[in-house]
This record gives sequence, C-alpha cells and structure tokens, in this order.
Amino acid sequence: MAETHKINGNWKALFVGPNTKIRRELTPFLAPRFAAFAGHDLETYPTVGQLVETFRIQQPNLCFLDVMSDRAAALAAIPDILRVKPEIPIIAVLSGNDPDLILRCLRQGTTEFLLQPFTDEQVQGALEKLARQQPASMAGANRGKVLCFMPAKGGSGATTISCNLAYQWKRLEPQKRVLLVDLDQLAGTMSFVLKVKSNYSFVDVAQRGSEIDGDLWKSVIMNRNGVDILLSPEAMIAGISDMTDAGPIIEYARAINDVVIIDAGSVYGDWNLSQAHLCDELLLIATNELTSLQAVQRSLSYLEANNVGRWKIRIVVNRYDKHIGLSRDSIGTALHTEIYHVMPSDYDAVQRALIDGKPIPPGTNLGKSISGLADRLAGKEQSSKKSSSLGGLLSLFSRTSS
Repeated sequence: MAETHKINGNWKALFVGPNTKIRRELTPFLAPRFAAFAGHDLETYPTVGQLVETFRIQQPNLCFLDVMSDRAAALAAIPDILRVKPEIPIIAVLSGNDPDLILRCLRQGTTEFLLQPFTDEQVQGALEKLARQQPASMAGANRGKVLCFMPAKGGSGATTISCNLAYQWKRLEPQKRVLLVDLDQLAGTMSFVLKVKSNYSFVDVAQRGSEIDGDLWKSVIMNRNGVDILLSPEAMIAGISDMTDAGPIIEYARAINDVVIIDAGSVYGDWNLSQAHLCDELLLIATNELTSLQAVQRSLSYLEANNVGRWKIRIVVNRYDKHIGLSRDSIGTALHTEIYHVMPSDYDAVQRALIDGKPIPPGTNLGKSISGLADRLAGKEQSSKKSSSLGGLLSLFSRTSS
C-alpha cells in the first residue's frame, strides 16, 4: 500500500446493507488511512426509526451503503440516512461500473462510490475527496446538545420556558455558546416574548439546505444579552407549511454551538418530527389540567408510532398549582411515566417579564425552577448530589474516627 497522509479525527463508519463482507474487505484499506477508525454493521436497509436509534448509539460520522444486494432499497435508504444526519458522507458500494446507477446514487446524495473488487487506487481517491470535503464537526469534534421544547397542547407555555431556559443557561454557564431557535412554522411567538425583530428567519437558512455557511449564518442570527437567536418569520410565507425537514438547520447549529434550544410549534407533522428525531432531549410541556394530560397521552402515542425514542422524552408540567387539577403523583400514574420537572404557577412574574421583554428574574419561584431545570439538563444537579453524598460520607467517617 502506498504511503499516505492519515485523515485526522476519530472516525466511526456505519456499513449499511445485508452484505457484511463489505466491511471485512474494506477495513484493511481504510484503517491505515485514518488516524482512528472503527466500523459497525447494520445488516439491513433500515427504517428512519432504526437509523435514529443506530445513530444515537453508534454515533457514526461516515457511511458505506451496500447498493449491490437490493438496488431499490439502497436508493430509498439514502434520503432517510441524510434526513437523520444531513451532513454525513455516504459512499455507495457497487458490484460493477454502472454509470446510470452511479449517477442515481450521486443525485440521491451520496458523496462518492466504490466498485468491487476494491483497490488501493480507488479507495485512496474516494478518501482524498472525503478529506477535502469533511466539515470540522465530522472528525470527532464536540457536538452541541440539542433540546427541543414541544407543547402537548397549545398555550402550555413551551415558548416562555424555552426562552427563559436559554438565558438561565447562559447565566449559569457564561462561557457556553447558547442558541435559541423558533422553529414554529405557523405561529412563532418568540419575537413577541423577547420584544425583538429581524428581517431574517429560519426560512432563509432552510432554503440553502446543505449549503449553509458561516456568512449566511452570521447574517440571519441576532444576539440578545449573550444568547444567539434565530426567529420564525414575522408574517406567513408561501410554502412554509410544505417544509418537512429541519435537519440542515439543526445539524449546522449543533456544530457551532454548545447548546441549541428549539421552540417547536407542536408534536405533529413531518417538520416537527424531524426536530424530534434529531434532538438529544425532547421536553414535552403540559399543565395539570385533564385536557392537557389527554393531549400528552396522544402526543406520546404519536411520537412512539413515528419511531421517536421514549428514552429522550421528558414530561414537564408547567403552571402547576396543587389546589387546581391533578397532583404530581396522579399525573405520573395516569401517564404511566415519570414527571421530569414541575414548574410552579407564577402569573405575576411571567406577565412582568412579557411586558418588559426581559427574562424572568432568577429570584422568583418560577425563575428558581427554570434554573433547576437548566442544572438538571446540563447534568449539574446529578454532580451536585454526588458531591453532597461524598461529603456526607466523608463527614460520617470523620465523626466515627474521632
């Protein structure tokens, strides 16, 4: 094998398709050319749900697709793979030089192709193209955490919580890059809540698809008190309801931010499902009213039917008043699931913040609850508990030894 420069980064390849010989035959060509390389077989042409689960567990940043075993199934899998992870390079593996099939693969979105039997020359050529095109986030760089807030029922307060969580997170971790995104296609209210306006919106980004770059991003993003903001359109735009994939926006955002907080319009529809599939944690916002809890049950059923992992869904009960509606324990029993967080009813604090266009003060009951939610989502609450437990244990040893 000719001496080559290694491709930097930690590379995890996913080999998709029934022909598992592909990985065994390609690995000797691939491993020496990467600084770090690992492979995993997915021995079928998967559904979107299976892809989401595989990408969550394996976290691949390179894909080899078996186009030999079932041409139609392989071609259908390409847009599904790109829907789950829009920027991932896909290399199609074919059994022979078929120009029409190669063209179809490239038009569907593959980066390159390889033909059996594999040779040093063609593998080297494909990987050189990969090395030239790879974005910084592909080579094992840190990916931002994406949190998606979805109301189980209109008026649950998802926008208020998501906006204030962004500012509380920035206050708690000022060194972090926090992005707040309004991806409500039809009724985005973030601009009203924050008292801000922009000539640009997420539509300007979505229209560029995979061609999003730094110049475009800087032109559409606004910053308010240290938090970057991407708004929804001020007025209805023709064709906006036909948009079905928020993937390019989310993947670019998570590549350049530490935390991405999405305010979604609802649970339902392809546009919202794309957000649900790609986020790390989905916070389903409800109240303790019976109608809201029925909406939670329907939302959970819909998400499950569309292969959104239950493991990522967090139930947050907003405007909780123990004197009105169901208790926390009753809600958990009725939904057959744990309640992740409860937000107190604090009408005065919310109204004052709305009038002033400012975040809810951290000293209020609701502000403290939002700070607690931010701590938990950031993993700080767990660390604090561990430290407290350790301190108590050491104190116990100290007392018993004295």
